[in-house]
Amino acid sequence: MLVYNKFIDEGFDAEGRLNRFELKPGVDFNFGFDCVDVLGTEKPDKTAMMWVSKHGEERRFTFEDMMKNSNKCANYFTSLGIKKGDRVMLVLKRHYQFWFAIVALHKIGAIVIPATNQLMKKDFIYRFNAAGIKAIVCTSDDGVLDHVDAAVPESPTLQIKCAVGEVRDGWRDFNAEFETFPDTFPRAEGEDKVRGTDLMLMYFTSGTTGYPKIAAHNNFYPLGHVITAKYWHNVDPEGLHFTVAETGWGKAVWGKLYGQWLSEAGVFTYDFDRFDGDAVLKQIEKHKITTFCAPPTIYRFFIKEDLSKYDLSSLKYATTAGEALNPEVFNKFKEHTGLSLMEGFGQTETALTVANLVGSKPKPGSMGKPSPQYHIEVVDEDGNPVKPGAVGEIVVNTKNGNPLALFAGYFLDEEKTKAVWHDGFYHTGDTAWKDEDGYFWYVGRTDDIIKSSGYRIGPFEVENVLMEHPAVLECAVTAVPDPVRGQAVKATIVLTKEYQPSDELVKEIQNHVKHKTAPYKYPRVVEFVTELPKTISGKIRRVEIRNGEKKN
Repeated sequence: MLVYNKFIDEGFDAEGRLNRFELKPGVDFNFGFDCVDVLGTEKPDKTAMMWVSKHGEERRFTFEDMMKNSNKCANYFTSLGIKKGDRVMLVLKRHYQFWFAIVALHKIGAIVIPATNQLMKKDFIYRFNAAGIKAIVCTSDDGVLDHVDAAVPESPTLQIKCAVGEVRDGWRDFNAEFETFPDTFPRAEGEDKVRGTDLMLMYFTSGTTGYPKIAAHNNFYPLGHVITAKYWHNVDPEGLHFTVAETGWGKAVWGKLYGQWLSEAGVFTYDFDRFDGDAVLKQIEKHKITTFCAPPTIYRFFIKEDLSKYDLSSLKYATTAGEALNPEVFNKFKEHTGLSLMEGFGQTETALTVANLVGSKPKPGSMGKPSPQYHIEVVDEDGNPVKPGAVGEIVVNTKNGNPLALFAGYFLDEEKTKAVWHDGFYHTGDTAWKDEDGYFWYVGRTDDIIKSSGYRIGPFEVENVLMEHPAVLECAVTAVPDPVRGQAVKATIVLTKEYQPSDELVKEIQNHVKHKTAPYKYPRVVEFVTELPKTISGKIRRVEIRNGEKKN
């Protein structure tokens, strides 16, 4: 019996497609103890992860390895004073230590906050203080330690700093220290007992009207990803699943941890710095990857390669999410591989909500149909269901209860939570239309989030950095279509009177953003204007800027 069968009840229609999915975990469900340790004990030699470094070093980790290393790590963190409810940030790229640390923190009952290594001083200060982060475990690559150290004087809650890699004064050596601890870790009882409703995981999710919100999930959240892995990725318990995602983003736990291990499938991790289509295809070939998931951008790079050079015969299933899928990419990938790209949709606040699940016949460009885990509707501005073909907002109906994989709310922010979750609906802020067959077709955000190469970028953060440049009087950040990235960041800028438009100034402003915040946020397109369109109340009308771009 698969480990997840202990916690779910599922049913199928006459054609074998999943149509019922009910979660029934115990009140103290804990992914670390009830999945990792169960498999580590019952199937100790089964592959949990095959890891390959950017230099080609290979390491295979069994479930017993994961159990024991996470136990060492839990004992280590406990010795440092990390306890249930403490917030701990992990900035570990694709390093295998991420898996040790996140499982360990789940066992302790601490709250994990994964983050990207591309954050700068300003980003760390905001995140440390907004979440009250007590400890950070991060890679020493890419100057991350410099940015964290620069943020420390303005981050009073941060007490513990652990580094993976080269260590300096003020930092603990994670690799050397955790190894010295026992490889058993008992499940806590009494006040320290970790319950399913306790928070376990938080992500900063970009917004358009302020700094990022903090989407918080409880310990039941991993179970929601059984559908993600088993019935969308179609993982093989005897195979290897490869999701291209860095651990700082929510897609990593979607595709490199929870559902895959609950389905007893091994995950493949390629710890590269910069994406290279040829290198990734060679890894698929060498390690005989059976299922694969990536944003459409990755597939766009793939079809530019000569796919006939690679033996991809081990690949049995391919999925995609993160941005709209171009039908041309769908058709060319199928032409080369024989595989249909099965699209899906979800958010940081949810698990997979809409998808082309196993057994579905995909319509190229469609997100698919609602997951049986959620009651999904498309509604108008008054919350009324719209007719097929009409565009509305995608909402989760919670009038009869909340799905366990729906977020618990925005951490310490009841106002923002109520703004999106009211009247019995969680409002996703994404719009779509539904056809007569029940397939959903994505339209766009009700706000202004930019999706570029799988990244979600909030205009407000970029605008704040732009405004620090002496040349910028006013600015608005919007998305523009990009044939490779899906969307690119555009900055529309009104200059101060001391400056004049020039190519040199464009580069200067772009470099300013790159050095002040995560580089992927920099504007690839810069336009200088004499004024910005505004409402009567003085708010910038980004929608008018976007519409003007479409007409050009």
